[in-house]
Amino acid sequence: MSSWWLIVVGIFSIAAAWGYTGGKNPYGYLGLGEVFVFIFFGLVATVGTYFVQTERIDGQVILAGTIVGFLACAILVVNNIRDRALDAEVGKKTLAVRIGDRNSRFLYSVLLVTPFLLTAGFGTPWTMLTLVTLPRVISILRTLWTGALGRTLIPVLAKTGEQQILFCLALSLALILQRLV
Repeated sequence: MSSWWLIVVGIFSIAAAWGYTGGKNPYGYLGLGEVFVFIFFGLVATVGTYFVQTERIDGQVILAGTIVGFLACAILVVNNIRDRALDAEVGKKTLAVRIGDRNSRFLYSVLLVTPFLLTAGFGTPWTMLTLVTLPRVISILRTLWTGALGRTLIPVLAKTGEQQILFCLALSLALILQRLV
């Protein structure tokens, strides 16, 4: 109801979902999954939801979408680290296969830590509330960097999804408190 072009965004979103594993050259197996997850699970989902409610877009919502996108990508990266050896055997060239185990672990670490730094862009000390999730990130990264492989990464995958939820809840609370105070 807010804008006709959201229908186009929806069509692109459906096409992107299908293109991840569908068709002759699924982009998820070409090392592009993280790019599309960032765009559609981060920016499009966050900015689109905000736009539907406010009919405007600003820098803070793009920043929020970037944070959500990084955390969503972290979930995919750790999943692809877990499956890297098998994916390589069957010819799936995920980003983890393309850049290798160590670089994938580094990328995952950056994706989990950078949201804490990006919260400074909101210009409010309330975003320090997100730091309550930092011990969880340290624990997750400790497990990851001890060389966990295959099935032993399943708990890391689950904790990464939980981290996204908890971080976003803390950030949402911080932004609500910023407006109330």
